[in-house]
Amino acid sequence: MPHPDERTSPGPRRAGVADSRDTPNPAFPPSSGTTLSGIPLKTVYTPEDLSDFDSQSSLGSPGEFPYTRGIYSTMYRGKLWTMRQYAGFGTANQSNARYRYLLAQGQTGLSVAFDLPTQMGFDSDHLRARGEVGKVGVAICSLEDMQTLFAGIPLARVSTSMTINSTAAILLALYVAVARQQGADLEKLSGTVQNDILKEYIARGTYIYPPRPAMRIVTDVFAWCKQELPNWVTISISGYHIREAGSTAAQEVGFALADGIAYVDAAMAAGLRVDDFAPRLSFFFNAHNDLLEEIAKYRAARRLWARLMRDRFGASDARSMMLRFHAQTAGSSLTAQQPENNIVRVAIQALAAVLGGCQSLHANALDEALALPTEESARLALRTQQILAHESGVANTVDPVGGSYAIEHLTDEIEAGARACIERIDALGGMLRAIETGYVQREIQKAAYEYQQSVERNERIIVGVNRYRTERHEPIPILRIDPDIEQEQIERLRALRTRRDTSRAAKAIAEVESRARSGENLMPAILAAVEAYATVGEISDAMRRVFGEHQETLAL
Repeated sequence: MPHPDERTSPGPRRAGVADSRDTPNPAFPPSSGTTLSGIPLKTVYTPEDLSDFDSQSSLGSPGEFPYTRGIYSTMYRGKLWTMRQYAGFGTANQSNARYRYLLAQGQTGLSVAFDLPTQMGFDSDHLRARGEVGKVGVAICSLEDMQTLFAGIPLARVSTSMTINSTAAILLALYVAVARQQGADLEKLSGTVQNDILKEYIARGTYIYPPRPAMRIVTDVFAWCKQELPNWVTISISGYHIREAGSTAAQEVGFALADGIAYVDAAMAAGLRVDDFAPRLSFFFNAHNDLLEEIAKYRAARRLWARLMRDRFGASDARSMMLRFHAQTAGSSLTAQQPENNIVRVAIQALAAVLGGCQSLHANALDEALALPTEESARLALRTQQILAHESGVANTVDPVGGSYAIEHLTDEIEAGARACIERIDALGGMLRAIETGYVQREIQKAAYEYQQSVERNERIIVGVNRYRTERHEPIPILRIDPDIEQEQIERLRALRTRRDTSRAAKAIAEVESRARSGENLMPAILAAVEAYATVGEISDAMRRVFGEHQETLAL
């Protein structure tokens, strides 16, 4: 008796003869024929589509220039990616409990989310902090909060990423101060501070100072870490937020790498040698829904960056040419409708990041279109990574998709599109000028508008949103932040100001302001200030008095 699948199989096609598989069914619309970003796709790819393809110069071997196939020869056979779930909410004590829980569940690195007042350089008792304390991340005002945040967590043995930009120098100093108190060897301290201010002007908005003094703070961190924290990654250049704002995959790579070029230019202008700081640069990319496009995107980014660093900047250290990247699944793709569907989306996105060769990964939780993750949903997101690592088999072979006609074609297409973005920005006078004129912002807005139009025309199907909807809506538990924590945090902050040595704190804050005016490296003064229990807001204000505040350029 035939297998049930055999009885329903339509059998092979005969050349030139149509069958039911060629007849459109309105209930199941055909695919769009393009990637999510609009790159046209053929129905099938053959060797002819790679007729000019040189496998040696375009691919090479894993761990060798141009690193298309990965930056390490053995990739996950040697070491799995770091499972770094982004977390932080409410008070330092609450976030500490979440970190310790995730570490106990097998997470292999920390990733800190800060609340908006902390990101914007305001203490929790500032007028502009009202209603935002602890809401989208943890509230950190002082060294006392940072001590609580990492209580019981040995910083010498765990790698920590901090998603912080305008106040990155201050939060890094707070982290170092806690590590010192724990007796950690700073030369062995490992982690990342995002410190990518350019994408704040482009796509996210948590900037404080105008771009040029803000870039000076970034390069001060580069120079200080070279001497004090040699294993610390000094910046995570973010394409993630550019993609979340609506860019295409090629724009995400092109604009992120153009930001990287601007940072390298600024560091070299400040007197740093490229091979002295470039090995400590990293990138942060989105992992979106289009599996093949995303895999190709990461491969294209590695190849393009390697060539830029060698050919444009004359880097000679192989580590300077290696694009290391963290990936996060696409928050903008998650839906409040049928949130359980997000589990599937995240699994596909995480798979793309792994097949694309990420060095660390955050998998979003199913409830993040509604609120910050609950403990249970955060655990499930971590389990998604662990299943990929230990059950799927994709970590057993380096770049298993390498050589696929479709993947190599898409890799070439995205690299070409990203390079065109960089050339356009160069023609405008560089990324700072492109931001000041609003060019980059307009390009992202245009791409976001075109994508949204395609969704509203039902050309792009979002399951549960514009197709396959259900009338029943099962409520799911969500994390709710107690509004009383704001007043509790304010009371702790005011008590700290009463207890600390006021004269010592004032002198340390004055030294930050003095160095901001003189052009000396800010980091030693910021570290002294946080150790004197000066607050994030007070140190930020010292620099505001010198640098002023940025006023947004409208992208019309």
